[in-house]
Amino acid sequence: MMTSNEIRKAFFEFFEAKGHKIVPSAPIVRKDDPTLMFTNAGMNQFKDIFLGIKEPQYKRVANSQKCLRVSGKHNDLEQVGKDTYHHTMFEMLGNWSFGDYFKEKAIDYAWEFLTKTLKIDPDRLYATVFGGDKETNLEADIESKNFWKKYLPEHKILFGSKKDNFWEMGDIGPCGPCSEIHIDLRDAEERKKIPGEKLINKDHPEVIEIWNLVFIQFNRKKDGSLEKLPQKHVDTGMGFERLTMIVQGKKSNYDTDIFQPIIKDQEKITGLKYGEDKQVDIAMRVCADHIRAIAFSIADGQIPSNEKAGYVIRRILRRAVRYAFTFLNQKEPYLYKLLPSLNKVMGEQYPELIQQHDFIRKVIIEEENLFLKTLDTGISLLQKVIEKTKREGKKQIPGSVAFTLYDTYGFPLDLTKLILQEQGLTLNQEEYNKYMQMQKERSRNSSVQQTEDWIILKEAKTEQFVGYDTLKAEVYITRYRKVKIKNKEYYQLVFQLTPFYPEGGGQIGDTGYIYNDKEKIKILDTKKENNLIVHLTEKIPQNLNGHFIAEVDEKRRKATMYNHSATHLLHYSLRKILGTHVEQRGSLVEPRRLRFDFSHFQKLSDEEIHKIENLVNEMIRANYPREEKRDLPFNEGIKMGAIALFGEKYGDKVRVIKFGPSIEFCGGTHVNATGEIGFFKITSETAIAAGIRRIEAITGYEAEKYVLNLENTVKKLKNILKTEDILKRVEKILEQNKLIQKQLENFEREKLQLLKNNLKNSILNKNGINYIIEKIDIDDAKTFKSLAYQLKGEIENLVLALGTVINNKPMLEVMISNNLVEEKNLDANILVKEAAKEIQGGGGGQKFFATAGGKNPLGINEALNKIKEKLGL
Repeated sequence: MMTSNEIRKAFFEFFEAKGHKIVPSAPIVRKDDPTLMFTNAGMNQFKDIFLGIKEPQYKRVANSQKCLRVSGKHNDLEQVGKDTYHHTMFEMLGNWSFGDYFKEKAIDYAWEFLTKTLKIDPDRLYATVFGGDKETNLEADIESKNFWKKYLPEHKILFGSKKDNFWEMGDIGPCGPCSEIHIDLRDAEERKKIPGEKLINKDHPEVIEIWNLVFIQFNRKKDGSLEKLPQKHVDTGMGFERLTMIVQGKKSNYDTDIFQPIIKDQEKITGLKYGEDKQVDIAMRVCADHIRAIAFSIADGQIPSNEKAGYVIRRILRRAVRYAFTFLNQKEPYLYKLLPSLNKVMGEQYPELIQQHDFIRKVIIEEENLFLKTLDTGISLLQKVIEKTKREGKKQIPGSVAFTLYDTYGFPLDLTKLILQEQGLTLNQEEYNKYMQMQKERSRNSSVQQTEDWIILKEAKTEQFVGYDTLKAEVYITRYRKVKIKNKEYYQLVFQLTPFYPEGGGQIGDTGYIYNDKEKIKILDTKKENNLIVHLTEKIPQNLNGHFIAEVDEKRRKATMYNHSATHLLHYSLRKILGTHVEQRGSLVEPRRLRFDFSHFQKLSDEEIHKIENLVNEMIRANYPREEKRDLPFNEGIKMGAIALFGEKYGDKVRVIKFGPSIEFCGGTHVNATGEIGFFKITSETAIAAGIRRIEAITGYEAEKYVLNLENTVKKLKNILKTEDILKRVEKILEQNKLIQKQLENFEREKLQLLKNNLKNSILNKNGINYIIEKIDIDDAKTFKSLAYQLKGEIENLVLALGTVINNKPMLEVMISNNLVEEKNLDANILVKEAAKEIQGGGGGQKFFATAGGKNPLGINEALNKIKEKLGL
């Protein structure tokens, strides 16, 4: 039986022999495509070739692409674990032809690999081809059907619908018919009863798709019409996990050697057996799947967080923790223990897992600890709601409660339901769904960008960036389109060349103007989309075919360059002072500040921060010239000592920036010499995630302004304190304050004791019950509450009702001895709610103690009289 590694290797060797270049997987986290957070298909890294924006380096390519499908249209997350074939992270084996071979060879290669190389029984295979679509006037793909006739009888070649057999990148863009290869894995007896062709695309668990061969030959326009592409492409995708299941003769992906080592490890850790309990099986599958998605995402640079892609990874991790917590009885960090078996299974193909092991492990442990605390908090809050619901004799909790637990505390809905079920309660699901829908609408409205078709004015497949050498250039528009961002209309312009730097590598995009003698249009932002540099404007020129001067905002660009170059010096200094374990984990370079995230597992001391600042400023004063290498072979850059940032995908040719000892791969804009930066100052150092620290800093004019502000503050303090020795004077003031604070505390204690004595003297004893119902003068809510508890502890059989006004806000509290609550059926909660009406407020609490606040201070006496009336006094 072939191992999974042998199957993958066989795929590479087969297509290499057919003239394909085997290329590495792109990172699982997308950083260069605003339409995607994660790589969700093998074709993502070749998207700009299909769009006709970029020329392919190789005509034939094959690889295994790590993919993640947990957001947007492709979202399998909630199914993962519940069945035996859905996954979050998976590998997609694929081969591509860019304007080279087309349908016939793609079908030939697929058949040969499956039946000859992998020895899959041809009798079990079926093919589907596009059967045409009347609505869109598309004809059936008879051509592909005829090619399949070489290998399959006609009854095993089926026509499929547009939904199943016409592939589209999105609402607009490249598309074309596809041919899917299916396999019937049922036993002989079942196959005799019902022919396999009757079960294709019918969701039968043993009659499944293996490989999708996409033939890209059209471009879908905004109006829905199709135009033929100048070049035809082949894009195939085959799920590696499913293929391994087939070759290894298993009924489930989780029974293959891709997942079994991870599941066996779970059995050892938990003492539970896979295959004996449905919920345990689901939980182990969830953890086995999710640890892959989490580890690969962290290795590619995406740490769990509360934003965008980081939030998705945090959700995956928390889903796994919750299953382990609930069904595997794991109340301590657990997932990180599965990393060694994951490394054994996948480390050979993806060495980044092993290289980043320590970092991945620490991030996961920290995240697990964080969520386990959240679970404790959520369970505690939910328990209070359950107790209140039962006291009120109800059987259902509001949907708002579950939504708040989920939205604010990250507490999973299904865990809420499970706990409620155990307590004999239900959730108002309809109300919960309404809250979730409102949240989705808010999220959609804040992030949605709608785009129309590009209007091509002049053909230009690439756009030359000249902004390293000049801030001004003569340009003309090659294409433009209308976009809607947060319901406001803008335009995106593309020029044949541009001095505007597009957002990337942490550096924000340039702004500026395009102008000629007739008009001037502001460039609001510059971004890169696939291989195009797009310039955002509020309007388009009157003459779209005119020539313009494109000019970057020089002051803004220079300030940004100071900060970008300072980021390189900071990175070098961190590694020099803290150690080479420090690696960049993210950055933001703006005109006013820089932000740098890096791997380090403890807070920096003041001494370390000063050392880092000093070293950066030494390098600035050294005035190192910028040494720049463009279009350098990647391996040459490594030999130079350039730091390759993890999670980044580098091409064969790279740009290297060197300032003295600092050498990095970088596509950003930089100063000519470090002296231009002027001065560097760290303004904050904080933790942002497990093992990730963040430094924020300023340079140039902003740093100068910062120092001047500090100097002015010191001068003002000297004037206020009337001394040159500020530190000594402040220390003396603090000592005096301590003394005054002690005197105040003694005074408050004496005042409270006097108040207690006066209240004790006002006791009304009736039928053995001691009543104190008074308005008092007190100016602190905490002391007000403390007074009630003290009196309860000092007086037996007590019914206490006090009113006061604090900061012009009326307050009430009712305290009742525990024995009276039981024996006399007294309820502080009922009393305070009734009385609160008199102060135009509300409140509540428990039977022995309840409080209320209101808006009408003049109603305090009436509120206390209402309590007396209720007590029959």
